[in-house]
Amino acid sequence: MTKYKVGYLVGSLSSTSINRLLAKALVRLAPDELELVEIPIRDLPLYSQDYDEDYPPVARAFKQAIAEVDAILFVTPEYNRSIPGGLKNAIDWATRPWGRNSFTRKPSAVIGTSPGSIGTALAQAQLRNVMCFCNSPLLNTVEAYIQFQPGLITEDGQVTNEKTEQFLSNYMKEFHTFIVRVLTVLPREP
Repeated sequence: MTKYKVGYLVGSLSSTSINRLLAKALVRLAPDELELVEIPIRDLPLYSQDYDEDYPPVARAFKQAIAEVDAILFVTPEYNRSIPGGLKNAIDWATRPWGRNSFTRKPSAVIGTSPGSIGTALAQAQLRNVMCFCNSPLLNTVEAYIQFQPGLITEDGQVTNEKTEQFLSNYMKEFHTFIVRVLTVLPREP
């Protein structure tokens, strides 16, 4: 059995984030072939081209963490019908300096939850657009717009609704299949 290391980025910086709960559920529901590790974005300063000659240690560690994984999973809320500024800032750090894009040819997927009935559809659409520019092959189906209800996911990542749990489990299986397919066609460079 080949194992794949998946780095996940939670777009919310909040300690009480419902998307962090969703990430915990996805870690728990992932197939055994996937090892999920969080790549934190909280401590990144605002990106500026002025850093390109000498990245701060936190940004170097961030880029190294992305380099060490086989795939990326974005778990994002929607703020003002868009992706959170902290997540966009992290993507900017990962794709700079020009020519050193950490996401190139790295399989990725996008998911999110919100109390609203359309989940995080608009944020996900914008994030997909950004990641296409970043040359990151994207899992385009299954799309996952999860409407969060209080108690849907417990603090330890248990999903309390059976249909939602099955859907999320299937989502992670599909992501695994996608990772295998992408890395078969575009193997990682040693």
